[in-house]
Amino acid sequence: MIKTIFNHRSIRKYRSEPIPDRILNEILSAGTRASTTGNMQVYSIVVTMDETLRKRLWEVHFKQDMVLQAPVVMTFCADFNRFSKWCRQREANPGYNNFLSFFTASIDALLAAQNVALAAEEHGLGICYLGTTTYMAEKIIEILHLPELVVPVTTLVIGYPDETPDLTDRLPLEGVVHDEVYKDYKPEDIDRIYQEKEALPLTKELLKENKKETLAQVFTDNRYTKKDNTCFSKAFLKTIEQQGFRMEDEEG
Repeated sequence: MIKTIFNHRSIRKYRSEPIPDRILNEILSAGTRASTTGNMQVYSIVVTMDETLRKRLWEVHFKQDMVLQAPVVMTFCADFNRFSKWCRQREANPGYNNFLSFFTASIDALLAAQNVALAAEEHGLGICYLGTTTYMAEKIIEILHLPELVVPVTTLVIGYPDETPDLTDRLPLEGVVHDEVYKDYKPEDIDRIYQEKEALPLTKELLKENKKETLAQVFTDNRYTKKDNTCFSKAFLKTIEQQGFRMEDEEG
């Protein structure tokens, strides 16, 4: 498994070959063995293989072709619907229609997703996370018929790879690991931590392609702009509330 982790690649091109049921079930079972808050498992995994549904998901995931190529699309949802129904059916009064509960369930869903990803790669499958899940949560809710207290938080496409991309770079450990307490970064620390990333041939290509002077500008001005982040943040918060998770204290 350690070898699998260090060889992780995001796969964006897939063969149409189906995943055997035995392997798919084992991968899903691995997902359910992830750590979970209070052993509540407040998440759900929607497994979509139907071509018509995948085409609808492709539309909302910014028409990324891997959604159509990969035979399986898994949408991981924060889900307090099931647990709340169980509470009511057992004469208990659930109070999970709040932001903390949404966040708790989101953590559970993401932990399960990473277990699924690792298990899939262990079987020689490729995976790719789709960040567009939170951007288009309202549409995904409609397509997958998600009820109140269920919100999609991430998506995995899974299938047999039709490419072998290079490993992507990572920051050195000193960039993300703090001993004992958080140590804030001095200007010279930032320079050292990002030096290797900024010197990569890929970075030079990105600068030329995006007509920017620094890699940071590629992120702030092109990839993840303040305008887009603000727009998608408002839309996602609205969707979370529409699904029954209240951002402010509310009786009931």
